[in-house]
Amino acid sequence: MSTLRNAFRVVLVLWSGSLWSLAVWVAPTLFYAQSDRRLAGLLAGRLFSIESYLGAGVAAAALIHPARRKFGWLYLAAALLALNEWGLRRLMTRAHSVDVWGLSFGAWHGVSALLYGLACLAALLLVWKNELR
Repeated sequence: MSTLRNAFRVVLVLWSGSLWSLAVWVAPTLFYAQSDRRLAGLLAGRLFSIESYLGAGVAAAALIHPARRKFGWLYLAAALLALNEWGLRRLMTRAHSVDVWGLSFGAWHGVSALLYGLACLAALLLVWKNELR
């Protein structure tokens, strides 16, 4: 059983690191290296979607973990990513052509970035507080 727990810890830390690396290095590099901002945005959006699905998978795995009650920060991060993916993404897509609820694409993008940042902080707190044992 300790092998499974250790494997889960590794997956959790890798996922947390991927959240941060996407936000800090990968997405900015896409916009720097790709002159077509629309294409860079589509690529970044796809990568953020993948992170949401990975977060849902890691959270689902945590639910069968014997210490599942210790993963509150993980569940919060996964919920924020899910809200971004299945809630805000549609609003942002519509906001490309028309303001949605009085907000432009840029405003919705800011809300989305805030939620993603909070998810990153939740993942960091989970690792920092060492609730993985």
